[in-house]
Amino acid sequence: MRVSADIGKAAIRLTSEIINTAVLLTVMVLFAFGCYAIWDSNQVYAAADAVRYQDYKPLDAHGISSFQDLQATNPEVLGWLTVYGTHIDYPVAQSNDNLKYINTDATGKRSLSGSLFLDSRNGRNFADFSSIIYGHHMDREAMFGEITEFSDRKYFDARQYGSLYFDGRQHGLEFFAFIHADAYDDTVYRFKITGQAERQAYLDMLMERAVNLRRDVQVTPGDRVVLLSTCSSGATNERGILVGRLTDTVHEDTFQTNATGAATIPVIGALPGLAAQLPPWVWAAASLLLIGSAIAIIREKRRISTKRPAATRPQRR
Repeated sequence: MRVSADIGKAAIRLTSEIINTAVLLTVMVLFAFGCYAIWDSNQVYAAADAVRYQDYKPLDAHGISSFQDLQATNPEVLGWLTVYGTHIDYPVAQSNDNLKYINTDATGKRSLSGSLFLDSRNGRNFADFSSIIYGHHMDREAMFGEITEFSDRKYFDARQYGSLYFDGRQHGLEFFAFIHADAYDDTVYRFKITGQAERQAYLDMLMERAVNLRRDVQVTPGDRVVLLSTCSSGATNERGILVGRLTDTVHEDTFQTNATGAATIPVIGALPGLAAQLPPWVWAAASLLLIGSAIAIIREKRRISTKRPAATRPQRR
């Protein structure tokens, strides 16, 4: 009987060991996966940070050469878009289809954050009456993540201007409407709009769709309009679109000037960006430290649970 009891206890201990080990391995795997997911997510947002491209920005005559360096790296880069009062400050590319720059950055490298890109059906010189620029809707104020903020009236009213660099010089942007549309709405996503009447009808449609999110700006069929389109937080196919007109007047970016009059560059996602810059061995060391602590705790608990109190030990006769 005693042998049977000892075998039963041994089997229970073995089963407990197996279960504890399995639980520990599961925790280790999940923890490691969680650390990797955080690291990978931070890498994506770091790649989408506008600051990454600031050295290429064509600020003035002295900055054009750096922009030309970017174009030498990727000839499909055609311009630079800035929306004042936001972190939208990126190069714009264009491919022969609208899929490439969903997962390709402005340097031509594969990236989940992609790049801002002009619709493949538009001309590179923005000579079309209606040109459409797309960008991912991302958190942490990256890419076109702030476009949908224009659906708030106060936000919309406070941000009227931007700039668009192409053909070797800066052009102004004056935003006059924000609308929601379906991704397959061809009344909004139209190209090659010709004729005064057709252009006026298109402008009237945009203003009607804008409802309360529009400005009393005199836009005529002789102007050129630019639509900044991104995904919205609503339905799957819903898009948020900020509409502006191209102008020869480039307004001062008052959001970029501090009290001393010096230009400032916004830094987005400072803490996530710092975390993303940590080398993998730091994450691995932190993981091993936590896993080692978990193993030590489990072993100590097992030792305490298997140690009999003195009062329950059999007495020698």
